[in-house]
Amino acid sequence: MNDDGAQVRRAGPEDADVLARLLDAFNTEFGSPTPGTAVLAHRLRRLLATEQTRAWLVAEQASGRQAGLALVTRRPNVWCDGPVDLLDELYVAPAQRSSGLGSLLIQAVLDDARAGGADLVEVPVDAPDVDARRFYRRHGFQEIDPDTGDLALLIWQEL
Repeated sequence: MNDDGAQVRRAGPEDADVLARLLDAFNTEFGSPTPGTAVLAHRLRRLLATEQTRAWLVAEQASGRQAGLALVTRRPNVWCDGPVDLLDELYVAPAQRSSGLGSLLIQAVLDDARAGGADLVEVPVDAPDVDARRFYRRHGFQEIDPDTGDLALLIWQEL
Protein backbone atom coordinates (compact mmCIF):
# COMPACT_ATOMS: atom_id res chain seq x y z
CA MET A 1 0.00 0.00 0.00
CA ASN A 2 1.31 3.49 -0.77
CA ASP A 3 0.47 6.79 0.94
CA ASP A 4 -2.68 7.13 -1.18
CA GLY A 5 -3.92 3.69 -0.12
CA ALA A 6 -3.29 2.02 -3.49
CA GLN A 7 -2.91 -1.73 -3.15
CA VAL A 8 -1.24 -4.49 -5.13
CA ARG A 9 -2.72 -7.96 -5.31
CA ARG A 10 -1.69 -11.18 -7.01
CA ALA A 11 -3.77 -11.77 -10.11
CA GLY A 12 -5.07 -15.12 -11.29
CA PRO A 13 -6.71 -16.59 -14.37
CA GLU A 14 -9.98 -14.87 -13.38
CA ASP A 15 -8.23 -11.51 -13.95
CA ALA A 16 -7.21 -12.31 -17.51
CA ASP A 17 -9.60 -9.81 -19.10
CA VAL A 18 -8.32 -6.90 -16.98
CA LEU A 19 -4.69 -7.88 -17.53
CA ALA A 20 -5.30 -8.20 -21.27
CA ARG A 21 -6.87 -4.74 -21.42
CA LEU A 22 -3.86 -3.22 -19.67
CA LEU A 23 -1.32 -5.11 -21.80
CA ASP A 24 -3.13 -4.08 -24.98
CA ALA A 25 -3.15 -0.44 -23.81
CA PHE A 26 0.59 -0.69 -23.05
CA ASN A 27 1.49 -1.90 -26.53
CA THR A 28 -0.92 0.51 -28.22
CA GLU A 29 0.55 3.47 -26.28
CA PHE A 30 4.04 2.69 -27.56
CA GLY A 31 3.04 1.70 -31.10
CA SER A 32 3.93 -1.96 -30.60
CA PRO A 33 1.93 -4.74 -32.22
CA THR A 34 -0.73 -6.42 -30.11
CA PRO A 35 -2.86 -9.46 -30.90
CA GLY A 36 -5.80 -7.78 -29.13
CA THR A 37 -7.47 -8.30 -25.80
CA ALA A 38 -9.30 -11.52 -26.69
CA VAL A 39 -6.11 -13.35 -27.68
CA LEU A 40 -4.17 -11.95 -24.73
CA ALA A 41 -6.93 -12.93 -22.28
CA HIS A 42 -7.03 -16.48 -23.68
CA ARG A 43 -3.26 -16.84 -23.32
CA LEU A 44 -3.25 -15.32 -19.84
CA ARG A 45 -5.96 -17.67 -18.57
CA ARG A 46 -3.82 -20.62 -19.64
CA LEU A 47 -0.50 -19.23 -18.41
CA LEU A 48 -1.74 -17.97 -15.05
CA ALA A 49 -3.08 -21.41 -14.24
CA THR A 50 0.56 -22.53 -13.87
CA GLU A 51 3.18 -21.62 -11.28
CA GLN A 52 5.60 -20.44 -13.98
CA THR A 53 3.60 -17.30 -14.78
CA ARG A 54 2.69 -14.74 -12.13
CA ALA A 55 0.88 -11.43 -12.36
CA TRP A 56 0.00 -8.56 -10.07
CA LEU A 57 -2.55 -5.78 -10.41
CA VAL A 58 -2.45 -2.42 -8.70
CA ALA A 59 -5.58 -0.34 -8.17
CA GLU A 60 -5.74 3.38 -7.59
CA GLN A 61 -7.38 4.13 -4.27
CA ALA A 62 -9.83 6.82 -5.37
CA SER A 63 -11.70 4.75 -7.95
CA GLY A 64 -10.57 1.21 -7.21
CA ARG A 65 -9.83 0.93 -10.95
CA GLN A 66 -6.96 -1.36 -11.95
CA ALA A 67 -4.25 1.03 -13.09
CA GLY A 68 -1.22 -1.19 -13.62
CA LEU A 69 0.23 -4.66 -13.81
CA ALA A 70 3.37 -6.71 -13.55
CA LEU A 71 3.80 -10.00 -15.40
CA VAL A 72 6.59 -12.45 -14.53
CA THR A 73 7.73 -15.81 -15.84
CA ARG A 74 9.86 -18.09 -13.66
CA ARG A 75 12.32 -20.65 -14.98
CA PRO A 76 15.24 -22.76 -13.84
CA ASN A 77 18.71 -21.62 -14.81
CA VAL A 78 21.98 -23.53 -14.90
CA TRP A 79 23.92 -20.59 -13.37
CA CYS A 80 21.74 -20.30 -10.27
CA ASP A 81 20.66 -22.66 -7.50
CA GLY A 82 17.18 -21.14 -7.48
CA PRO A 83 14.94 -20.08 -10.32
CA VAL A 84 15.25 -16.88 -12.35
CA ASP A 85 12.30 -14.55 -12.71
CA LEU A 86 11.86 -12.53 -15.90
CA LEU A 87 9.75 -9.41 -15.51
CA ASP A 88 8.06 -9.62 -18.90
CA GLU A 89 5.90 -6.53 -18.45
CA LEU A 90 5.41 -3.73 -15.96
CA TYR A 91 2.85 -1.11 -16.90
CA VAL A 92 1.10 1.77 -15.18
CA ALA A 93 -1.55 3.75 -17.06
CA PRO A 94 -0.27 7.21 -18.07
CA ALA A 95 -2.63 9.16 -15.79
CA GLN A 96 -1.36 7.26 -12.74
CA ARG A 97 2.38 7.39 -13.42
CA SER A 98 4.67 9.05 -10.87
CA SER A 99 2.25 8.14 -8.09
CA GLY A 100 4.21 5.21 -6.66
CA LEU A 101 2.15 2.47 -8.31
CA GLY A 102 5.12 1.16 -10.31
CA SER A 103 7.17 0.98 -7.13
CA LEU A 104 4.40 -1.02 -5.44
CA LEU A 105 4.39 -3.44 -8.36
CA ILE A 106 8.16 -3.89 -8.48
CA GLN A 107 8.23 -4.46 -4.71
CA ALA A 108 5.58 -7.18 -5.06
CA VAL A 109 7.64 -8.82 -7.82
CA LEU A 110 10.83 -8.72 -5.74
CA ASP A 111 9.08 -9.97 -2.59
CA ASP A 112 7.59 -12.89 -4.53
CA ALA A 113 10.94 -13.70 -6.13
CA ARG A 114 12.64 -13.80 -2.73
CA ALA A 115 9.83 -15.88 -1.21
CA GLY A 116 10.05 -18.31 -4.14
CA GLY A 117 13.80 -18.77 -3.75
CA ALA A 118 14.68 -16.94 -6.97
CA ASP A 119 18.31 -15.94 -7.28
CA LEU A 120 17.83 -13.33 -9.98
CA VAL A 121 15.19 -11.06 -11.49
CA GLU A 122 15.81 -9.97 -15.07
CA VAL A 123 14.06 -7.14 -16.90
CA PRO A 124 14.24 -6.50 -20.65
CA VAL A 125 14.33 -2.73 -21.27
CA ASP A 126 14.67 -0.86 -24.56
CA ALA A 127 17.90 1.16 -24.59
CA PRO A 128 16.20 4.46 -25.55
CA ASP A 129 13.67 4.13 -22.70
CA VAL A 130 15.63 6.26 -20.24
CA ASP A 131 12.67 6.63 -17.87
CA ALA A 132 12.28 2.86 -17.47
CA ARG A 133 16.02 2.38 -17.10
CA ARG A 134 16.14 5.07 -14.39
CA PHE A 135 13.13 3.47 -12.63
CA TYR A 136 14.76 0.04 -12.52
CA ARG A 137 18.14 1.41 -11.42
CA ARG A 138 16.35 3.28 -8.61
CA HIS A 139 15.00 -0.10 -7.50
CA GLY A 140 18.42 -1.76 -7.43
CA PHE A 141 18.65 -3.27 -10.92
CA GLN A 142 21.96 -3.11 -12.75
CA GLU A 143 22.58 -2.63 -16.43
CA ILE A 144 26.37 -2.75 -16.16
CA ASP A 145 28.02 -6.00 -15.05
CA PRO A 146 30.05 -5.00 -11.98
CA ASP A 147 32.66 -7.70 -12.66
CA THR A 148 33.34 -6.79 -16.29
CA GLY A 149 31.94 -3.28 -16.79
CA ASP A 150 29.97 -4.60 -19.79
CA LEU A 151 26.55 -3.24 -20.68
CA ALA A 152 23.90 -5.96 -20.38
CA LEU A 153 21.91 -6.69 -23.54
CA LEU A 154 18.97 -8.91 -24.34
CA ILE A 155 18.92 -10.13 -27.93
CA TRP A 156 16.38 -12.39 -29.58
CA GLN A 157 15.16 -14.01 -32.77
CA GLU A 158 11.50 -14.41 -33.59
CA LEU A 159 10.55 -17.81 -34.99
